[in-house]
Amino acid sequence: MTLSLYIARRFLGSFLLVLGVFLGIMLLIDTIDQLRRVNQSDAGLMSALKLAALNVPDSLYRILPLIVVLAAIAMFMALARSSELVVVRAAGRSGLRFLIAPVVTALICGLFAVAVLNPFVAATTRLYETTQANITQGGSSVMSVSENGLWLRQGDGAGQTVIQAAQTNQDGTELSGVSFLLLNADGLPEARIEAATARLEPGAWVLTGAKRWDLTTSNPEQTSIRLPDNSTLPSDLTREGIRDSFGSPSAIPFWSLPSYIAGLQRAGFSARAHQVWFQMELAQPLLLAAMVLVAAGFTMRHARFGKTGTLVLFAVLSGFAIFFLRNFAQVLGESGQIPVALAAWAPPVAATMMALGLLLHLEDG
Repeated sequence: MTLSLYIARRFLGSFLLVLGVFLGIMLLIDTIDQLRRVNQSDAGLMSALKLAALNVPDSLYRILPLIVVLAAIAMFMALARSSELVVVRAAGRSGLRFLIAPVVTALICGLFAVAVLNPFVAATTRLYETTQANITQGGSSVMSVSENGLWLRQGDGAGQTVIQAAQTNQDGTELSGVSFLLLNADGLPEARIEAATARLEPGAWVLTGAKRWDLTTSNPEQTSIRLPDNSTLPSDLTREGIRDSFGSPSAIPFWSLPSYIAGLQRAGFSARAHQVWFQMELAQPLLLAAMVLVAAGFTMRHARFGKTGTLVLFAVLSGFAIFFLRNFAQVLGESGQIPVALAAWAPPVAATMMALGLLLHLEDG
């Protein structure tokens, strides 16, 4: 038990060290990139640093498997140089038993990442998008899906329009059972429009079966009017903008994903990308454990055996290959080329099996 705790502590320390190095590098790079963007809106260094601090957690979370494989390589190389691996083997501890501690630690880190870090990253991602929009655009259109259907917001310098629809098509450009609430620059309601359908055309919504209420009067119903079919309501929304306003699935906390997916499906949208992301999050702990096994298969040997640099290179390349294979499977899953479960679970399971096969071939058990 003492030896296992020691190995687990060494791996955790190596993981935190590599994580800190990547955090510093990515924060510096992202700050420079954000400074280039916000200069266009006359914002300063502090705004760029704030945006970078909000954006870096998402980037770090996405490359967490690469951080784990690098941390495992660093730990095994340090143990090999200090001859601690030789001492462990001489004490009768097999290579596979030795790996239980770092693998379990990686699993715990994966569970912690999914349960705790994922909601934190989702919160910083949403805050980053809002802050970036306020700094660079002065406000932008957003969309959300709830139990009451689809919600959109469009805006310009003169005010905002809140849109609610019971149903929509796949790209959000054809709405049914739709209601428009027009707000002035002070955020106060000016008018309300309800329509049977609304179709997005360049620069405007085309309405059918519409009725308008003037909310600035004492009796809106008395002054309401029926709008002729094909009436238009100005809009700065586009098909691409509506689709992009979903944001990435990583902006949704892990614990909220099931209900969010159900809301997307009720509103008529495809939730496949969110389903793939949810399954990938469930498979995250297994992937991190597989990265430890991959690193061990190449670097858990004494340094005097030689070819250390070549084996480290093979371990790094193997980790990157698994990482990109996982991303490729995600793309295939989101496009419907392969089933959702296969896209999420095949890469970590395959990596685990191949790493175990390599270890069983090299170790004496």
